[in-house]
Amino acid sequence: MLSYQHAYHAGNRADLHKHAVWCALLAHLTQKSRGLTILDTHAGRGLYDLAGAEAQKTGEASDGAAAVSLDGSHALGSAVAACRAQYGEMAYPGSPLLSLHFARPQDQVILMEKHPQEGAALKTVMRGKKAAVHLRDGYEGALALAPPTPRKGLVMIDPSYEVKTEYQNVALFLPTLIDKWPEASVLLWYPILAAKRHEAMLDTLSPMQPWRHEVLFTEDSLLRMKGSGLVLISPPYGGEGAIDAALAPFDHLWTSCRQSPS
Repeated sequence: MLSYQHAYHAGNRADLHKHAVWCALLAHLTQKSRGLTILDTHAGRGLYDLAGAEAQKTGEASDGAAAVSLDGSHALGSAVAACRAQYGEMAYPGSPLLSLHFARPQDQVILMEKHPQEGAALKTVMRGKKAAVHLRDGYEGALALAPPTPRKGLVMIDPSYEVKTEYQNVALFLPTLIDKWPEASVLLWYPILAAKRHEAMLDTLSPMQPWRHEVLFTEDSLLRMKGSGLVLISPPYGGEGAIDAALAPFDHLWTSCRQSPS
């Protein structure tokens, strides 16, 4: 069983990168009345305590979530504020709670997590909330359910990359998912490491003409990774403008940025 637990890294700069974009997409897509299926293949536990022992051990949130101030007009800022109103000032929402913040009655939220302890914690956090929690492999589960109802969809793929083969797994999975569920927009996160293992994955995905956004963290970053990358397959119309605005408050946290089709 893999040992990665996101509680040690919650609220760091990579989280801000992917969560700002995720919330921007959710806010953009839920402006229209059409129902949406929101699916998370690697959901984690859903809720994190930045004052907890795990977060304090790495201190990564201190130059991430703690280094920015977002008001309610910012999509991620509104979701974080709602989370803290319910769970306390040191709470930080994972993608499941971010998704639920924007979900409407006509939307469906599907969360997948195969790690037993993380899955059990996710079920506790989601108790009484409108979300389906699946304790299963997210790749297998997503393909088994695709295409869901509603067919319009937004998918988050956010694995730990704890094993090197994860890059190949993602590259094989993504085209298969889009073939089965062409109405979905898919957001994929990956770390930028010195070994540059993500490059082969991106080469494999390039025929899908994804939108790509990468940032390199400033030298004062507490993270071991050099930066954070995102790929968006089938961007929703108008979504790129929403993403630009959502990322603007974080410019001081990274030194370079690339936004373009791959």
